[in-house]
Amino acid sequence: MPELDEFSFLPAQAADLGREVAAVERVDLTLADHRRLSALRWGDADPTITLLHGAGLNAHTWDTTLLHLGVPALALDLPGHGDSSWRDDAAYVARVLAPDVIAALEAWTSGPQVLVGHSLGGLTAAAVAAARPDLVSRLVIVDITPGVDPSAGPAQIRAFFAGPTDWASRDELVERALSFGLGGSREAATRGVFLNSRVRPDGRVEWKHHFAHLAAAAVNAGADPSTPDAVRAVLASTGWDDLEAVRAPVTLVRGERGFVTAPDAADFARRLPGASIETLSTGHNAQEEDPAGLAELLRGAVDAAR
Repeated sequence: MPELDEFSFLPAQAADLGREVAAVERVDLTLADHRRLSALRWGDADPTITLLHGAGLNAHTWDTTLLHLGVPALALDLPGHGDSSWRDDAAYVARVLAPDVIAALEAWTSGPQVLVGHSLGGLTAAAVAAARPDLVSRLVIVDITPGVDPSAGPAQIRAFFAGPTDWASRDELVERALSFGLGGSREAATRGVFLNSRVRPDGRVEWKHHFAHLAAAAVNAGADPSTPDAVRAVLASTGWDDLEAVRAPVTLVRGERGFVTAPDAADFARRLPGASIETLSTGHNAQEEDPAGLAELLRGAVDAAR
């Protein structure tokens, strides 16, 4: 794989969309306990929208969506993901992560945000909006509710992340992803692997996110890798209390082939009768499968918040 940095892919992505690349920079914040929280800041103006990714992903999962959207934005690497520090206690649950997101909003934004969260990020966003309503103008949750089955998701993804945690090269990891039917095209798989992995001092390549290492540890301990305790805790930790406490307008975006089923959506509507529900023809990762469609929904949320 040629020498690249994390922004090397953006010009080609933007050109494919017929768009210009806005200014994008990596920003870092040292938390009170000396952990690092990292994010991507898009545009030169104060962010109007902040986005939280799902488990096993990172801030770059929003790149194409934000190229379509074209507004000042902040995309966080949640703790244990991307360039943010791993937690020693592996407590990647919404109410534990929420204070870190609040610290980021206080440091990097100057007004209430359209807060968008996918999967784990969606539950975390709900906890943030419930705890600090002054920081959130609207809440958009992508393909998650507290009622989803914690064992949901394609078996090949669970097996993929429960496999080896380090490889000789990123090219080897790209081949593994393609052999599992993941990543789409070779170009997309190469981009995804690069942005979600790092080269250790010994030259071996490993995943940036902590979940792969937790899943592999579960396998080594003889546990079932399909629903490791850490992943189960992510979805079980936040009930409906946080969502029902949110005072900002709420939108649920579900993928037709995602984790949120039609009955889940109906339950969501019953519990939050003032919320809106939108459906995209995608799987769980709507921001990667239909970034244009998701960007259009987010544009409506940003416009409504002005």
